[in-house]
Amino acid sequence: MTEHPTTPEPPHQPEPERRPEHGAEPTAEHGAEPTVAPAVEPTVEPSAERAAEPAPQPAVAHAAPEHSPAEPPLTAAGAAPAPAAAPRRSLAPTVAALAVGALIGGAAGGGIAAWALANDGDGATAPAGPAAITVNDPEDATVVTGVVAKAMPSVVTIEVAGGGAQGSGSGVIISEDGYVVTNAHVATLDGAAAEPSIRVTTSDGRLWNATLVGADPIADIAVIQLEGATDLTPIEFADSDELNVGDRAIAIGAPLGLAGTVTDGIVSALNRSITVQSSAVPDAPEAPQPEGGQSPFEFWNFDLPGERQQGPSASTTISLAVIQTDAAINPGNSGGALLDSEGRLIGINVAIATAGGGQGQAGSIGVGFSIPANLAERIAQELIATGSASHGLLGATVTDAGSAAASEVVGALIDSVVAGGPAEQAGLRGGDIITEFNGVPITDQVDLTAQVRALAGGASAELTYVRGGDSETVTVTLGELQ
Repeated sequence: MTEHPTTPEPPHQPEPERRPEHGAEPTAEHGAEPTVAPAVEPTVEPSAERAAEPAPQPAVAHAAPEHSPAEPPLTAAGAAPAPAAAPRRSLAPTVAALAVGALIGGAAGGGIAAWALANDGDGATAPAGPAAITVNDPEDATVVTGVVAKAMPSVVTIEVAGGGAQGSGSGVIISEDGYVVTNAHVATLDGAAAEPSIRVTTSDGRLWNATLVGADPIADIAVIQLEGATDLTPIEFADSDELNVGDRAIAIGAPLGLAGTVTDGIVSALNRSITVQSSAVPDAPEAPQPEGGQSPFEFWNFDLPGERQQGPSASTTISLAVIQTDAAINPGNSGGALLDSEGRLIGINVAIATAGGGQGQAGSIGVGFSIPANLAERIAQELIATGSASHGLLGATVTDAGSAAASEVVGALIDSVVAGGPAEQAGLRGGDIITEFNGVPITDQVDLTAQVRALAGGASAELTYVRGGDSETVTVTLGELQ
């Protein structure tokens, strides 16, 4: 790895005018009160809404840190000093202009681009970094080009080594002083590296040492901080609760180590629930384990031929409520940005589906998953403040209602409740079928688990359930997962 000279930040650009877009609970929760539940395999269908009866599924895998044959990340602190005469910009003037032109002017941003070029002074261009954007015809620039020009300075490539393993992924800058959000399985190599050596490359070619601030394997979110950073460009967060199916979705990351790769698609589904096997989560015998011990969702540690790295074995599963997108996501995209048509963060890319089985080496098949920005932001803020994050606990043992012969509706069937726990206090009891959680339909135990875990301990939620054929709604105050 070669260090690049420092390229300072570009001059301030005018704020672009925004246009409106058109657009299980596990078998038993693991917490303070362990319970034992029936072993039922959650069924998740990436390409369609689930029905009561399970169907064959494509394997799903994290677009996890790409395992690289390159030597481990450098450990020397800092980056090479910048030449005194270096212009203070990280992207060419055309690219900087497109962030305004494309976003204000719609599909064509040529007028704004020309204005920015005309006001550029001597018109000098900065050295192109590894993720520099090529724009050959500013008059024909698209919305995607403008989005990328705006967001690219906030997306980084991450190399991690430790615990006898190494890999690479992506991350998103969330503060000027160097806080970066990524996936926990990237920052810790899926739990293999308790004290990882982390090296980060920003879009302008600068290299940084970074430290792990905190990792939350339950939400698969981690925060790292670049050492000595003061002038970085943080991403703008969108409200992911306002997304619609069909909204534009643009992914930026470093698949297979190819920094600055851009793919375009739409939001294919919202509140899609997936389970992923993770060795980063502490052993929890009460956690749901699919039949045969193998989840249809797992980390995909992509290895280059002849350079296979031995990773940790999976120990338990996590349930995630995610955004589904058809924007191509591949190994190395993990931790990277999923953006809306205004260049704002709507999700942190985390996983993909594969058609060839859980250990397949195939790439994207148009079924990718991203952690919603609102959840990622909450977890990141808690990790920065305290080093840990909070997750809700319902205090009930549940299974899939679709697997019960007597059930007339799909949902999460309560087998039993913990005495004195949140579920019992809300009036829930064995035999109730939970069908909705805070307005989100619940079709099985994985849906319920994902929604409960997405909230912090102590949060209140409206829960709809069916008992004896009648539907009732109650408010439950969640406990906290320990």
